[in-house]
Amino acid sequence: MNSREQFLKTVNHKQPDRVVIDLGATPVTGIHVQTISKLRRHFGLQRKPIRVIEPFQMLGEVGWELIDSIGIDVIGAWGKNNMFGFHNHAPYKEWKTPWGQRVMVPLNFNVTKDENGDLLMYPEGDTSVAPSAKMPKASYFFDAIIRQEPIVEEELNVEDNLEEFGLISDEDLEHWRTEVDKAYFSGKAVIAAFGGTALGDIALVPGLNLKEPKGIRDVTEWYMSTIMRPDYVKSMFEREVEIAIENLKRIFAVVGNKVNAMFICGTDFGTQDSTFCAPEQFDEMWLPYYKKVNDWIHENTQWKTFKHSCGAVENFMDGFIRAGFDIINPVQISATGMDPAKLKQKYGRDLVFWGGGVDTQHVLPFGKPKEVREQVLRTCDIFSKDGGFVFNTVHNIQANVPVENIVAMLEAIKEFNGR
Repeated sequence: MNSREQFLKTVNHKQPDRVVIDLGATPVTGIHVQTISKLRRHFGLQRKPIRVIEPFQMLGEVGWELIDSIGIDVIGAWGKNNMFGFHNHAPYKEWKTPWGQRVMVPLNFNVTKDENGDLLMYPEGDTSVAPSAKMPKASYFFDAIIRQEPIVEEELNVEDNLEEFGLISDEDLEHWRTEVDKAYFSGKAVIAAFGGTALGDIALVPGLNLKEPKGIRDVTEWYMSTIMRPDYVKSMFEREVEIAIENLKRIFAVVGNKVNAMFICGTDFGTQDSTFCAPEQFDEMWLPYYKKVNDWIHENTQWKTFKHSCGAVENFMDGFIRAGFDIINPVQISATGMDPAKLKQKYGRDLVFWGGGVDTQHVLPFGKPKEVREQVLRTCDIFSKDGGFVFNTVHNIQANVPVENIVAMLEAIKEFNGR
């Protein structure tokens, strides 16, 4: 069986011949550019500047040589523009990072330095407007700059929070046709995050790609709005659903079932040891709208739907299932209540666990290779039973992770698959 066939068995809760691997297919299952360079050196691959595939988090393109060396099964189809709103594909230019690495970035990847030596990034790459993100000089990725204007309640307009959520253009449709075809004919499983379909995604609220963001653009203010302005939020979700379903109709007409999974949203509902809201509030505020999108996808396509939420979200798993999600990511096993055995036993018949393979806050960056091996073998043993498990780390692999720990992770997967 090829990678796609193994993946399809996995996501349909049938036992595959081996654990399926994703490393780099999405903005929440990726690898930092610095770490990709180290992995290429480990595998004896030619040294070259790594392409930055997602500049906000400085995630790198894994590339086919490394995909083959690792044995990755899932390929991402990436949108025409990145989170900052500028073209994310060729042509590229070379750029030297603050940590001294030479990488390839899109032409409109334009940064300046502030008085502290921090790097500033701009919406659409336009340095004549206010920056929307900052990379502190000791950091390895960007942080959003909150550009929230004072909120005047009577002037709030739902359309202001829909600026990133318009109907898809013919140009974007053609891009998706080409991008999905390229991924599909590799024989790998394909996951995509289509623009104008990421329902209720808090990650978009700061408006990184908007030169003059309007509406509610402070993440803290947004979470408060679910309590203070529920009618506003529901009205926005209703419009998002209308636009999303129209876009999905247009996209499916172009790519069909060459896509195997679709990234629906990245709204986080959990913290390290608690949640941002109660399950009852999820049922009222989010579930009906998620369900409409998931129902349309399941009624009209063969795609599986992918929900990302960090944190202690065990209390939301039942809600995710009732909302129609097939996949949960990143499965933060270090958070309160997120015990792998408990999750698999209670929810494994309904949800695919995409992630949770190894803890990226403690074990992978700071543990010994032996500890990494032991955790990977344990999580694979628990999550892979009867399918329903795509191996990925708990969120992205960051910079400065010891390469010997990543190699221990990969060797442990091979060891498990060889049993």
